[in-house]
Amino acid sequence: MDHSETTISAHGIESRVWRKGSGPKLAYLAGFAGLPKWIPMLDALAAHCEVNAISLPGFPGGGRGHLQLDSLFEFALATHDLVAAAGCRGATLMGASVGGALAMEVAAIWPDSVGKLVLQSPFGLYDDANPPTDPWAQRGDKVDALMCETEGAYNALIAAHGNADAVEWPIETVRAREASARYLWPNSATHVEKRLGRIVCPTLVLWGEKDKVQPPAYAGALRDGISGSVTVETIAGAGHMAELDRPDAVANAVARFLKG
Repeated sequence: MDHSETTISAHGIESRVWRKGSGPKLAYLAGFAGLPKWIPMLDALAAHCEVNAISLPGFPGGGRGHLQLDSLFEFALATHDLVAAAGCRGATLMGASVGGALAMEVAAIWPDSVGKLVLQSPFGLYDDANPPTDPWAQRGDKVDALMCETEGAYNALIAAHGNADAVEWPIETVRAREASARYLWPNSATHVEKRLGRIVCPTLVLWGEKDKVQPPAYAGALRDGISGSVTVETIAGAGHMAELDRPDAVANAVARFLKG
C-alpha cells in the first residue's frame, strides 16, 4: 500500500503529512533536506507502526510558514502544534538531525506531549573541543559525502522527481536549508543541555557510526542529561543520515524500542 497524503493546519501554518502503516502512532520529523520524497526507511518503519511524516515549516511540503518564525522557541512551538494537529500528541516523536533538535525541544518544554522519543544524530549540542561540522557552510558538491557513507544517497534524495518544476525545485531544496538555519545557524548550539533534564519519557538515541556532522560522542551527553530512561544504539556503517545509509537498521532499532 502506498502512503497517503493530507494537509494539516495549526495557527495559520500548513503542513503536509504522509501516513502509512497501522498500530501505535509515530510522528517523524526529517533531517537536513526534509522529505523531498518518500524514503525506504519509512516503508520499513510502517511495518511496525503508523508513521506520520510531518513536513516542518520551510521544508518540502511544509509551505513558507518558516518566514513567520524568528526563534528556536517559535519553531518548537510550531512543531508541537503540528504534531498535535496530526493526531500524534502523546505518541512517539522521532526526529533526525535538524528535526531532532526540534523533537528535543518539544519533549523538554511540553513533556506530557511525547510518549516516547527517538533522536537520530540530533543537532543542538555543542562542544568547543569536539564541534559539529557546519553543513550550511559547505559547497553543494561536498554535502553528499558529508551526510552519507553511501555515495549519491543524499543527492538522490534531493534530486528532482518526475513532476518537479525545473526552476522551482532547486529553490525548494535551498529553502529547506534556509529554514533549519533560522533556528540552528551559525554553530547549531541551542543550549538544549540546560533543558535535557526536563525530558522524562523513554528515549532512544541513534547515531551513525561514521557520522561526520554530529560527533557520535554527543550521544553520551544525551544519555547522561535526559531524566527518562535512555537507550543508545550505534548504526554500523552509517553516516549522519543513517536513514539513507542503513534504512532497515534504523527501522529495526525503532521497532525494538516501541515494543520495549
